[in-house]
Amino acid sequence: MPFKLKITLFVLSLGVFLLVFAVWYKYEYSMDKVETVQFNSPDLDLKLLIATQGSTFKNKITSNITDYYKNDSIYIKVIDVSQLPEINPINYEAIVLIHTWENWKPPKEVQSFIEKNISNQDHIVVLTTSGKGSYKMKDMDAITGESKIENTTYYSNLIIKKLEDLIK
Repeated sequence: MPFKLKITLFVLSLGVFLLVFAVWYKYEYSMDKVETVQFNSPDLDLKLLIATQGSTFKNKITSNITDYYKNDSIYIKVIDVSQLPEINPINYEAIVLIHTWENWKPPKEVQSFIEKNISNQDHIVVLTTSGKGSYKMKDMDAITGESKIENTTYYSNLIIKKLEDLIK
């Protein structure tokens, strides 16, 4: 077999391998979609939005936050982060963003939402998860950590503490 053909086959094989790996990685580690849920009446004066991604860790934190507030006079809406472009932050006293650091950056909807609403940053609480647990958007005051299920209570309490100042 000629040398050029061997090189071509090697490059093609490597390309196919990388493509298969990328598809597997996206399937294995991508976040699930979150179904929109609401608690209490939207007519209430206080409103809390939680925009998150679906994973065991993130679902537990969302559940902890909603359980903490759902018996109060607060309207709570939980959405998938993909719905952030539809949100007007002026309609909420507080917004919680829970997302994973994907491919060395936040999801584009989260980044865009933060950039468009930089003036409302003091009403936004962010939890960013990543493999190292330290990545976050530049110039954003965010809680960062790894998605370890044993730490859900700790992170839920950090978020609730920040929300206490926003929801009065």
